[in-house]
Amino acid sequence: MVDAVQKIAVYTTVYPGVEAYLPDWYRSVQAQTDQEFELWIGLDNVEAEAVQTLVGTHFEATWVSSARGDTPAQIRQRSLAQIVKTCDAVVLVDSDDILHESRVAAARSALDKAELYGCALRLVNQQGRELRWTFGLPPEARAEDILPRYNIFGMSNTAYRSELLRRCLPVPAGVALVDWFLATKAWLLGARLAFDPVVRMDYRQHGNNMARVRFPVSAQQVTEDTELVRRHFRFILAEEARNFLPGRLAQVNDVAAEIEAFQNCVIRNSYQLQCYVEALNRLNPAPVWWASVAHPELAPMWRATLHINYESC
Repeated sequence: MVDAVQKIAVYTTVYPGVEAYLPDWYRSVQAQTDQEFELWIGLDNVEAEAVQTLVGTHFEATWVSSARGDTPAQIRQRSLAQIVKTCDAVVLVDSDDILHESRVAAARSALDKAELYGCALRLVNQQGRELRWTFGLPPEARAEDILPRYNIFGMSNTAYRSELLRRCLPVPAGVALVDWFLATKAWLLGARLAFDPVVRMDYRQHGNNMARVRFPVSAQQVTEDTELVRRHFRFILAEEARNFLPGRLAQVNDVAAEIEAFQNCVIRNSYQLQCYVEALNRLNPAPVWWASVAHPELAPMWRATLHINYESC
């Protein structure tokens, strides 16, 4: 029997570039129907006083400051490591996004059964206007089916039970995709996953988004995304695998091998890359994170090379 979640944290990181979005974010935090939470804020090269000035009021929060030379992963690691010691669960939100008023309540309820919970996102532009796109679980798919190739559990739309998150930490300093790293480890550990099709966040699209989900995509974006994905798998495969489910670890190895084949036969071949991008944009796949990289429906472009020398591409 899983204990009910009692003490819950809401965590975000504030960093240079999100200043204009903080008032909307804070208003949405204040509008939550469930107000029984602790607000935690990681400060990535910003000061608490500046955040409060930007939102227009002084408010209570636990502030976790970055140290000199910290990477983005390190400030998140420092914050989450403290949260799991004092709270039963944590709701993760991005400081440039907007919470719907049911976000915390829905997460608390879902975590009575699940260990990792995600919700659908509504895409909005920089001004907060709807883009008529919804990010979520593709039709007839289960959350477990998306990982490890893609991700639906971001830093804006997820919540973790602390017992699970503690097992997924620490996050190495060089990790760029902290959300996918944590979700993949949770999946490898056999965690109970849940995904809510109800939109409970507005996901703001702007030039600083690391994970872009709208199509069409460009060759440059696919190239950049591929390098981030390759880096992600290198970090995952470097983790201690003692408690991972063997069958799932084998899946990670298989996907990582496909990504390398894709890198060698598509990304490094300008003609193949252009063909891939054109075919991918025609396909217009479901908007999940990293769907731009080595999409399975286009696998004939590189899959045959998994068993031959890459130089023959």
